[in-house]
Amino acid sequence: MTAPASNITAILLAGARPVPDPLAVAAGVAVKPLVPVAGQPMINHPARALLAHPAIGRVVVLTQAPDLYAADPATAWLAGHPKVRFEKSGGGIASSLMAFLDRGAFPFPLLMTTADHVLLDGAMLDQMVREAAGADIAVAMVERATLLARYPGSRRTWLKFRDGWWSGANIFWFGSARARPVIALWQEVEQDRKKGWKILSAFGPLALLGAVLRISTLRGGMARVGRRFSLSARLVAMDQAEACIDADKPDDVALIEKILAQ
Repeated sequence: MTAPASNITAILLAGARPVPDPLAVAAGVAVKPLVPVAGQPMINHPARALLAHPAIGRVVVLTQAPDLYAADPATAWLAGHPKVRFEKSGGGIASSLMAFLDRGAFPFPLLMTTADHVLLDGAMLDQMVREAAGADIAVAMVERATLLARYPGSRRTWLKFRDGWWSGANIFWFGSARARPVIALWQEVEQDRKKGWKILSAFGPLALLGAVLRISTLRGGMARVGRRFSLSARLVAMDQAEACIDADKPDDVALIEKILAQ
């Protein structure tokens, strides 16, 4: 099953955390998505990748302050683009996504990514659309060996499983309304999203024990999530190491600019 061409709604998260972001403070801008990377606000990079992809029909920018992007000359093009729509977000990713789904303005499938996913490109989107099609929910991840083979000095947050060490690629797929219970659970634990064991424990003690003892694979864990919620849950193991390099720290920005320059 393949998603119809130009019928996917892309959600681009461009919100701000409650505390000032160090990158934004250092760059002298109001919010992190406006931090310059390779000569332009970081949000422009993933936005252009999404708009250029033939399977993406529209881009919805979720942010607490849409006016900031309309007022900035470097991002004003987003506010005027016919395929871009700004929606007001709340304080958390999952809560904002749930509110967006409640409004019911756009059909499934939905593909969600973040404004700091500067290296997002057509090949990554091709793989995600191809491998997630038909699933109710899919999560893109990068295995540690894939990253370190190309960027041995890059540091990420890893979840350890029997089938490898995995880091999130900030690309998510919601294929149908059956994904809602998982998003609701995400909403409960999103304050602990950097603490892998708390996320795992939310899916039950067997999932937590399996990860600690390395007797569970990530793919098996995704299948378990699917069984628990009676849906199709899928891991998309990204081929490109760059998929898990987001602009989160000064070192990340330096690496991203080096990659873009090449």
